[in-house]
Order: sequence, then structure tokens, then C-alpha cells
Amino acid sequence: MRIQYAALPFRKTDIVQVLLITSRETRRWVVPKGWPMKGRSPSKTAALEALQEAGVEGEVATKAFGSYSYVKRGPGEKSWTCKVHVHPLAVRKERDRWREHKERVRQWFSVAEAAEAVEEPDLKKIILEFGAHET
Repeated sequence: MRIQYAALPFRKTDIVQVLLITSRETRRWVVPKGWPMKGRSPSKTAALEALQEAGVEGEVATKAFGSYSYVKRGPGEKSWTCKVHVHPLAVRKERDRWREHKERVRQWFSVAEAAEAVEEPDLKKIILEFGAHET
């Protein structure tokens, strides 16, 4: 099993909102995530992925809130099972342009809408538990 690190970008207005992005190939709603990076902690990796994939910056939790697994499809028939450790990220700044802004859409959702939008059952649970924890 391969490991990845993800950010769960959120903000608190009158409600807790979660930021999701579209994946590049399938256009599904996902959280920003990526592979471990040499010299970077899991939380710093998650924060960098949030910047590159969603154009957001903020305070990232050093401890993962939870983890989920999914099957990553590669070229041809290749696929890998990945375990993703999810680090909440309190968004302080949203950039108008960022590295992947032409490849992805980002959108703010209520906690319930975000949980409904993602496909992975364990990610749905993480979003709902995080929302309950933050209210």
C-alpha cells in the first residue's frame, strides 16, 4: 500500500465550509493530496499540495485527523491502493491564480454537501466527523 498526504481545507463563517477540487482526469470532487516529499513532514506536504492544487494557504494541523484508502489508476491497466492521511488546513488566503488553476475547479461546500460530493466512503466519514468536531 502506498501512502499519500492530503489537506482538508476549511473555513468558518457562520458555518464550517470545506473546499474541494476536481481531479484532473475524472473531474470527481476530491481533496488536494500527493506523494511524500523528501525533507517535508506529512503536514507540510499536505499544505504544499493545497497550495499547488487548490491555491489556498493557511495553518495546517501537524496531526492527521483521519485516513482513507482508494485505488489510484495509473497508465494502462496499472492501479495502486493508497492510504491517504488527511490534515485539516484552516484557510487564511485564497490565490486568484495558482499552479493548477487551469486544470482544476475549486468550490466551497457545507460539510454535508462536501461529504455528499466525494465518492470515497471513508473520506465522507472524515468530512462529517471533522464538521461535527469543529462546530
